[in-house]
Amino acid sequence: MATHTAEGAEPDEAEAESALETALRQLSAAAAHVDTDEGVIERLKHPTRVVEVAVPLERDDGSVEVYTGYRAQHDDVRGPYKGGLRFHPEVTAEECVGLSMWMTWKCAVMDLPFGGAKGGVVVNPKELSTEEKERLTRRFAGEIRDTIGPKRDIPAPDMGTDAQTMAWFMDAYSMQEGETIPGVVTGKPPVIGGSYGREEAPGRSVAIIAREAIDYYGKRIEDATVAVQGFGSVGANAARALDDWGADVVAVSDVNGAAYDTTGLDTHAVPSHEEQPEAVMQYDAPNTLTNEELLELDVDVLIPAAIGNVITADNAGDVDADVVVEGANGPTTSTADTILEERGVPVVPDILANAGGVTVSYFEWLQDINRRQWSRERVNEELEDHMLSAWNDVRAEVEARDVSWRDAAYVVALGRIGEAKATRGLWP
Repeated sequence: MATHTAEGAEPDEAEAESALETALRQLSAAAAHVDTDEGVIERLKHPTRVVEVAVPLERDDGSVEVYTGYRAQHDDVRGPYKGGLRFHPEVTAEECVGLSMWMTWKCAVMDLPFGGAKGGVVVNPKELSTEEKERLTRRFAGEIRDTIGPKRDIPAPDMGTDAQTMAWFMDAYSMQEGETIPGVVTGKPPVIGGSYGREEAPGRSVAIIAREAIDYYGKRIEDATVAVQGFGSVGANAARALDDWGADVVAVSDVNGAAYDTTGLDTHAVPSHEEQPEAVMQYDAPNTLTNEELLELDVDVLIPAAIGNVITADNAGDVDADVVVEGANGPTTSTADTILEERGVPVVPDILANAGGVTVSYFEWLQDINRRQWSRERVNEELEDHMLSAWNDVRAEVEARDVSWRDAAYVVALGRIGEAKATRGLWP
């Protein structure tokens, strides 16, 4: 994603770094705080493998187009690879590698028995009919079949893909294997082995972590104000949970702008992106703001839950929230991170806050293996337990090492991965 700097200014190199550059920089930062063998650090700078495949598709008009697909597998020392599949025109091998590294850290922070992976097809799904998208998904599943599996690599939905995509993918894989194997992907509809609560999980985990941060910094949730940029699946579920728990959600936004009410919005009455795309501004709020103005509100908690790189060197000095809890992946650039840290504004990172998605994916995987579906109540209770455990692990490192929340999360992750690698050793 392109980032913008002040008129006439030269772009800051750190502002424009790729997902891979960010992942490598965060690995180096964490390594400085952990007594991990240098060989392990060097190994983690490289993915285990990156698979590239050609994906031919017969279009509805009978013509044939060939797309490029990728699957990057970063590390499996703690268990099978796990990570999303995206359909997006800007998918690259390098991006998949960087995002697979993030998934390795995220799974380790949550203490899940997975390593990181990421993949996708270079395509604009908006230009495909439903039938074309199904054919593309099934062919892609066939092309990477030897790379994936419930004990090897378990994909999940990502940008441009959804529960239906995962259903097609699972069916294609199962037909080729000769038996129904629901555990090959997560994020499926519950009727074919998906988990209740999976869709809401990333937003719910953001809300849980925001609630704990509010308490940690000495405020009652009933007295807390919250602003949420991005009222999609993550932002809407986070906002509504915090609203239900007593917080005043004073602003929410979509791509067109924000609804703002200093006394608190009725978040259940504001249409989410899934319910009615780009409809936030139709809500009858006393005030409206731009997305940029929302980021600068004087609130207790700011949740950037839309896209990456929205808090930058240009606006980090104007962020007036007491705490930032990242809902989107990578919403804070490295330069902005430094500015916020110098200003004393804590940032709770994405690899902790929005890890509810991969956590409930783990629950779904367990349900598929055991052929036994959990209730929504059990899923939410288990998610709460896992999020609180991870929060406490990261908080302990923040307090023991006097480091930022981001550094503490990476210290927890790297410590677990390093210990696993040291225990297993290097073969041969």
